[in-house]
Amino acid sequence: MRRRGATALSAGGESGRVALVATVLLAVATVATAWSGYQASRWSAETTKATMRGTAARVESTRASDLANAQAQIDVAVFTQWVDAYASGKKLLRDFYFERFRREFKPAVVAWIATRPLKNPNAPLTPFAMPQYRVSEAVKSAQLNAAAGVHADAAATTNQRADNYVLAVVLYASSLFFAGVSTKLHSLRQREILLAIGWIVFLGTTVWIVLSPVRVSV
Repeated sequence: MRRRGATALSAGGESGRVALVATVLLAVATVATAWSGYQASRWSAETTKATMRGTAARVESTRASDLANAQAQIDVAVFTQWVDAYASGKKLLRDFYFERFRREFKPAVVAWIATRPLKNPNAPLTPFAMPQYRVSEAVKSAQLNAAAGVHADAAATTNQRADNYVLAVVLYASSLFFAGVSTKLHSLRQREILLAIGWIVFLGTTVWIVLSPVRVSV
């Protein structure tokens, strides 16, 4: 009788410890699940912001590119009239068109004239081939397009982080499941096995999450 009583007390004590371990796992896994869900939402918000910045940059890049193309067409049209007057020696008409060159275009024309294109066979064919020719809107468009690419990369990174935290939520939910089921079993051995699996999943996920970046909204 004493031996049976001792065995029963031992089993009861072991069962109590298992229940305590299950309760602890349920508590910490619940907190970890909430934290991972919060982080997933924060990184999703960052993804949205980065995507919006990238879209805005691409829209501005397209607008700048359209303006650059229009300015280049104006340069070509005015230059065509100017070069005809230049080749014909019509100084008054030549000066008239020259004054109507865009501010950015004039340095290229001046540099091209300095190469004596009417006499020098090695001179560039047009001022558009000169290094001085510049359309600032085209430069701006390229810069905005590059910025859009940076924002797109940032969006991809933050989206991956959000996905990682969503996966963490799933894994923590799995550990909660193992902990919860373990409290329903009568076999002490089975309860211990399920708890061990739950703790392994929880600890492995926690190590992974601890090494992941966090985002906190203040």
